[in-house]
Parts: sequence; structure tokens; C-alpha cells
Amino acid sequence: MTDSKRFDNYIAGEWVAAPAYSSNINPSDLSDVIGEYAQADVNQVQAAIDAARTAFPAWSTSGIQARSDALDKVGSEILARKEELGNLLAREEGKTLPEAIGEVSRAGNIFKFFAGECLRLSGDYLPSVRPGVHVEVTREALGVVGLITPWNFPIAIPAWKIAPALAYGNCVVFKPADLVPGCAWALAEIISRAGFPAGVFNLVMGSGRVVGEAIVSNPKVDGVSFTGSVGVGRQIAISCVSRQAKVQLEMGGKNPQVILDDADLKQAVELAVQSAFYSTGQRCTASSRLIVTAGIHDKFVEAMAERMRSIKVGHALQAGIDIGPVVSRAQLDQDLGYIDIARNEGARLVAGGSLVTCDTEGYFLAPALFADSTANMRISREEVFGPVANIIKVADYEAALAMANDTEFGLSAGIATTSLKYANHFKRHSQAGMVMVNLPTAGVDYHVPFGGRKGSSYGSREQGRYAQEFYTVVKTSYIGS
Repeated sequence: MTDSKRFDNYIAGEWVAAPAYSSNINPSDLSDVIGEYAQADVNQVQAAIDAARTAFPAWSTSGIQARSDALDKVGSEILARKEELGNLLAREEGKTLPEAIGEVSRAGNIFKFFAGECLRLSGDYLPSVRPGVHVEVTREALGVVGLITPWNFPIAIPAWKIAPALAYGNCVVFKPADLVPGCAWALAEIISRAGFPAGVFNLVMGSGRVVGEAIVSNPKVDGVSFTGSVGVGRQIAISCVSRQAKVQLEMGGKNPQVILDDADLKQAVELAVQSAFYSTGQRCTASSRLIVTAGIHDKFVEAMAERMRSIKVGHALQAGIDIGPVVSRAQLDQDLGYIDIARNEGARLVAGGSLVTCDTEGYFLAPALFADSTANMRISREEVFGPVANIIKVADYEAALAMANDTEFGLSAGIATTSLKYANHFKRHSQAGMVMVNLPTAGVDYHVPFGGRKGSSYGSREQGRYAQEFYTVVKTSYIGS
């Protein structure tokens, strides 16, 4: 299969050596090389797509019990190994160990959920307007799907794409983020032993410019589900639509967390810290805009500064750490760049924003909080994707709602309030796909739909029963007597 340090691609039921390999480095300890992971070329991507295309006819019409059993087996093994896999996730991505184990558990539960969905496939049997005629409305598998995932959730996001794809009878060509191949390979290795026929699932690791482009542009790929940056997502949409392939995109966010005068201050501070800074702020649902009404503003700024002094930054595997490292040097440079931009624009640094020295060499950054910022500053408009947030003062609820919606994105939005009136109004009028009341903007369940509006998402929702909208096509059949 592989030696102890080298990890191959998985194509047509076999582990296949690649023409090149790249090092997977621990961002908490740059001396820790997790392994050498395959870098597929175009020929290997083509082989994976061909294998999926060959396997599709039999798999898409296979028995639902076999599908369910295989998916359940994957979920059970993930859950049984959650500490081991969580350790791997923390090493390669930088989440704290408790967060990493939580993400692994979520991945296992996703597979188990979709094992059940195999047995809950439904349709409609309707009378026609014509006498003696009936109509069946059923769902069938889309075909070969390319799944392209980001680095910030290296096992949960692959799980919520792979599990429904397989549950509904599709064949998969999976490309994980080049920065975090370890969890993807471990997941593929579990899937390889779960009973899926050769070619149903394929793993091709490597760069987006090579592997991603080869998947997106291939006419044998019927659909592409992508999570990542706005720029790349828009290019994928253009490519897929031009050849009439189905496409599903989850992209950026500039999520607002509204704090009203009547909010419980302690609760508001805690959910703001959780929203903005946990997982090192590297979540598309993280809230980097804290929109605070005038009556509570000064108290909130003071309380946030005090709370942030107690946040512990350090090695992801170290006990008692709240926030691990930034995932890479490039991401750290981007975060530091936005901190400089915010200062130059006139925002006031309230807390953090400096590099943190630890026992190991890594990408450690104290979370940065700015105040006295305005809506037109870049720090208020652009996604940083790191532990950097800014506070924007507004007059009242109406101004807060307008400010919350004043963005090209629309993924997640939160409000802290004790007013049922404002909570209900915000739920209805927030231009976001997900709304949180007195909860962090980050953190969603695995059995309900996930997705946003405006520039955040394109296509149907992910997760839960809504996943069938992307991974299936509807067929209408007429039956005469």
C-alpha cells in the first residue's frame, strides 16, 4: 500500500504511486513532518475519472442495504478511532485537540446519518390529470462527481460531501486541499476497506492547478462540489456551466455578530470570542464583524479586551490551549497584513495582534480585536480567514440590521439579545443562509442544511436531507393502464 512515510493516491481500488510527493508539515511544530503525500498528475486524475465512470452503472443501481452497510462501517470506524484521527487532524491543521476530536466525531456521525438515508429514499406516486394514467417521481444518482475540499475542516467537509454522494449512488473523485492531505488519506484508507466496489471512490491528492483543473474540466464528470475561495469558486462555476455540468459552491463569508443593548453582556462576550477566534478564526462561519449598539458598546469593548487576556495560544496538542496556530506561513502573512491594513485605516487595536513565542517553532498569533472601525474599511469588507475581528458601533437595532446585511456575502449571522421581538425580526430579515440567536455564528449540526446566500454560496444546500438536491436528478415516469 504505502511505506511508513509515503502516502499514495487511491484509484480504481488500488493504491497508486504518484510521480511526485510533498511534505505535510505540522503548523504547531515545523520540525514535525507528518508524511510525504502523493501529488497526482493529469494522467492519474484521468484514470480516477475513468474508473468512476466504469463503476457507475452497477453502483448506481446496487442494493440500498449494501450501500447503507458500507457507509455505516465507515462511520463506526471513524468514531472508534476519534482520538487517533483527532490527533492527526490537530497535527496537520492546527485545531486544538478537543476541537479536532469533535470534528472527527462529526465526520463519523455524518457517515452514519447517510447510511440511514440510503434506506429512506423517497419519491411521489401521483394521479395524472388523464384518466387511467399515474405518475411516478423518483430520484436517481447524478453520476461521477468531483469533490474538492478546503484545508480548514480536513475531515468533516470531505465527509459531508463523500457520504451523500455515495449514499445516493454516485461515484466519487475526491481532491482534498493540498495543505492537509493526512486526514483525507486516512479517510480514504477507511473507505477502501468498507466494501465499496473498485472505482466507486477515488482519492487524487495534489495541487488545485493540476488536479482540481483536471477534474473540473473533464466532460466525464457530471457534477462538482467545491468549498474554498470565492475566486476559485467562480472560475469553477464558469467551467462547469459552460459544459452543463452540475455545480455546488460554498465560498466566503464576512459574517456579522450583532450585540444589542439588552444583551446579556457576559453571554455576548463569550459567543463573540467563540465566533471570531476559536479554530483560529479559520472558519467560513466565523464572525469577524462585531456590530454593537451604542448603549452597550463601551462595556462590550472593555469586557472583550479583558476576556481576550485569558485566551491561551499554543501547540494544538497541548492541554489547556484555547487556540492553536495559523495553518501556514502564507495564511499567517495574510493575517498580519490585514492587521497592518486595519491600523493604517485608523482602527484601534484593542487586544492581541502579535506573534506568540512557544516551545516549538510554529505559526502562533494572538487573536486581534479592533475597535473604532467603520463599514467602509477593508477590515470590515474583506474576509481575513484568521483570528482578526473588528467592532463597529451603531446607533440601534435598525442600524445594526442594515450594517449586518451590508456585505456581498450571506453565510451566517448572529444576534445577541433578550428581546423576542428583535430576535424574530432578525431571523426573518437577515440576508444570510443561517441565523444564530444567542449562539456563536460558527457551529452547525450535521443533519440540517448548510449554506448561504449572495456571494457565499451557489447551488443547492449541503448536509442533511437537502444534500439530495445536488447528488440526485429527478425523473418523472408516466404509467398507463
